[in-house]
Amino acid sequence: MLLTRMRATPEGSQRRRGRALPALLWTAVFLAGAAASLPAQETPEEIVRHVDDLLRGESSHGAVTMEVVTERWTRSMEMEMWSLGQDYSLVRVLSPAREAGTATLKVERDIWNYLPRVDRTIRVPGAGMGGSWMGSHFTYDDLVRESSLIDDYDVEVSFEGTRGGTEIWEFRLDPLPEAPVVWSWLELEVRKEDRMPLEMRYFDERGELARTMEFSDFRTMGGRLVPSILSMRPEDQPGESTTLRYRDLEFDIGLDRGFFSLQRLRGG
Repeated sequence: MLLTRMRATPEGSQRRRGRALPALLWTAVFLAGAAASLPAQETPEEIVRHVDDLLRGESSHGAVTMEVVTERWTRSMEMEMWSLGQDYSLVRVLSPAREAGTATLKVERDIWNYLPRVDRTIRVPGAGMGGSWMGSHFTYDDLVRESSLIDDYDVEVSFEGTRGGTEIWEFRLDPLPEAPVVWSWLELEVRKEDRMPLEMRYFDERGELARTMEFSDFRTMGGRLVPSILSMRPEDQPGESTTLRYRDLEFDIGLDRGFFSLQRLRGG
């Protein structure tokens, strides 16, 4: 099997450092001889880019239920999400009542939390992006997408064939030297039939599997096929998980940057 490794050019790295956060500005780097079984018009990078953009589009709006299961307690939250490319996003909790109005906003490099019970807006430091969001097993980075699978990682086809009766590609993603990521590498399984992601595995600095995200319940929402359920399982906490269930999702809804403001964060 012929493997193709996609590496960022020095010029691409300079452009990335020159802007606030990775946006939907994809720079395809074509090396001679793409993997033989990939469609001629698609590279491994383009398939991973499709996955990275699948639930976001140019802009998006969604209604989501988050269910958190831990050793001591279980809880559910209703949320509303908006995004514009990769530089702008807003997540707001709608229920339960004690947490309603809590929100997280990303505008380019800046991340803020709003805590309605104390009426405070707090800026999240860059070092806090890997922290738990609302006590879940998702991080701030998972929710507001600071890192990018394309801008921050090299992409390589590491496996191609059948697993569990399904034809898949498996991609290994190794971080670029200056990428603001915490993982040593990622492994992404994608179903060949329709380029739907099946599983993402995250490996820590010791090379050990730290957590796994599963994608399931594929359905058409907002005019595109998407996984409507995302479930994150930490390896060091057996039996615990956080599941996102998209109840509604629409794309390309005409949002502009002005929508993502501190006033909007506070519910204005």
